[in-house]
Amino acid sequence: MTVERQTPRLESVRLWLAPPAIKKVARCFTVSRPRVLDVGCGFGAARKFTKFCPRCEYSGLDRDKAFLLPDDVSRMHRFYEADLETSDLSCIPDGHFDAIILSHVIEHLRNGEDCLRRLVSKLKSGGVIYVEYPGVRSLAVPHATGGGFLHFHDDPTHVRLYSVSEVVNTLLSSGCQIVSAGTRRDAIRLLLSPFLALRGLIVRGSLWSGRLWDLYGIAEFVMARKV
Repeated sequence: MTVERQTPRLESVRLWLAPPAIKKVARCFTVSRPRVLDVGCGFGAARKFTKFCPRCEYSGLDRDKAFLLPDDVSRMHRFYEADLETSDLSCIPDGHFDAIILSHVIEHLRNGEDCLRRLVSKLKSGGVIYVEYPGVRSLAVPHATGGGFLHFHDDPTHVRLYSVSEVVNTLLSSGCQIVSAGTRRDAIRLLLSPFLALRGLIVRGSLWSGRLWDLYGIAEFVMARKV
């Protein structure tokens, strides 16, 4: 039986400041303790997600624990160790999760469509999958001068440029309905971009290029619901 989620006002307000992926997914939750799988979880991802969605059952998936902090592991319900390019993901139960997130993962994979199909099978009926990646706009912006990337080729581990239509059609053929798709631009992040960039220069002495993604519109996303 599905338990309808009653979101406290404080948690609802907190979500306005959450990263776009967390914000979009959390607003689709329909159960009191949603099971979430974060694919390609890295430094601080578990802390960040559980900060904004403290009632979720958060699990992570990555090739190994090399990019995890001890605090990340302690916040996870479970960590799945698997290589997305070679594993059949049989270590993950089918029909188990309410939400799956792949934020800037598939551009590192040559077999992204196949990976998406395998991950959809891990969703419950009614569960959502959120996919975000650098779009074609990332080929027409300046190269990054600080940490992270702006131009697609700033990151040498990027191996393939995906399009919205490719991701949409893959999810449609996997038994999903599209909730939303397009260029990822978060209004609050867009508004705060100049201040976040200035803060990075003051605190770290360099401009973290991720603060400019919304300004340039380099990230695309697709969110779908499993039928």
